[in-house]
Amino acid sequence: MRLTLIKDETLICEVSDGSSTSPHLRRARVYDEGGRGLYMVAELTQRWGTRYTHDGKTIWAEQPLPRP
Repeated sequence: MRLTLIKDETLICEVSDGSSTSPHLRRARVYDEGGRGLYMVAELTQRWGTRYTHDGKTIWAEQPLPRP
């Protein structure tokens, strides 16, 4: 797994792993152990998406930064 942060006019966070399984946006039930991560990303960021590579996939999220 790899985490990359890119700061420009926005903040982009990329998480890469070797799995090629597609992420699914869902609402976890109260007692579910997982399934909240992508939902939280979608709620808290401006844009997000998935990019597939020959090594697996990268899920990215973009957040606007406050102007100085």
